[in-house]
Amino acid sequence: MDTLTRMRAFLNVVEAEGFSAAARKIGRSKALLSKYVRELEDDLGALLLNRTTRQFSLTEAGHSYYKRASEIVKEIDNLADSVRESSGDVRGRIKISAPRAFADAPIGQSLIDFAKEHPEIILEIHLDDRFVDMVEEGFDLAIRISRLESSSLIARKLAPFYVCICGTPELIAAQGAPLHPQDLATMPCIIDTNGRWLSNWPFKSESDTMISVTVSGPIEVNSPMAARAAALSGLGFAGLPDFIATPEIKAGRLVPVLQDHTLSDGGIFAVYPHRRYLPTKVRILVDFLANWFKTREKS
Repeated sequence: MDTLTRMRAFLNVVEAEGFSAAARKIGRSKALLSKYVRELEDDLGALLLNRTTRQFSLTEAGHSYYKRASEIVKEIDNLADSVRESSGDVRGRIKISAPRAFADAPIGQSLIDFAKEHPEIILEIHLDDRFVDMVEEGFDLAIRISRLESSSLIARKLAPFYVCICGTPELIAAQGAPLHPQDLATMPCIIDTNGRWLSNWPFKSESDTMISVTVSGPIEVNSPMAARAAALSGLGFAGLPDFIATPEIKAGRLVPVLQDHTLSDGGIFAVYPHRRYLPTKVRILVDFLANWFKTREKS
């Protein structure tokens, strides 16, 4: 049995967080994966995994081996991709990190549309609201919705991103529409604890300087989708990503307020690690997403 097969088995087990999960994911038996990992450890003369009946953990040697093995396998896969690309055959797997709100909102359709158009490319999508370590965790691409901090990563802006303050027509009829950001300090608001603002919402003043308003309300939740549901129930005003709020605004279920004071919160970015070259399959996906957002921006 070749070392690369054993190495892939080890990586699959670590990334799936268990032998059973890895076996289900790749369609191999748990016993076969265990055999491969054991043979790899025997060949290396080192224990890579601490196993118990309920869980496993990486040993110190396992951590070091996983990092280097991930890089080696990625390079081998990229080499194979480059050969296929030269013959016009682009296929393979793209490991993507995206926030849950992206996938749940209408713009998540962009990834579905890509998968329909490119059935030869497998999208392995991990939904997580944290900023993953792309290199350490082996991601090819990440979708990030925020102000992008400087880093060693390469980013392509797909679309602008705004936060919309809105409430139901019934709430506005009962409370009145806020005419100044400071009015929200005495009105019920829905706080998304998953966002960067928490209860201190930033706005532009009349002089275009930034002001912060401390808000409070009957519900705090760590999901923009749940915040939207709370807003639709009339519990308070919510600061929602524009791509989540817009369908409800168009349907008349939510009404935007304080539009002259609302701050842009950056953009929607496709982010990928800095490499010697960008694999064609990833470039095809990034180009597709950029065109997908551009088309909808015009419509």
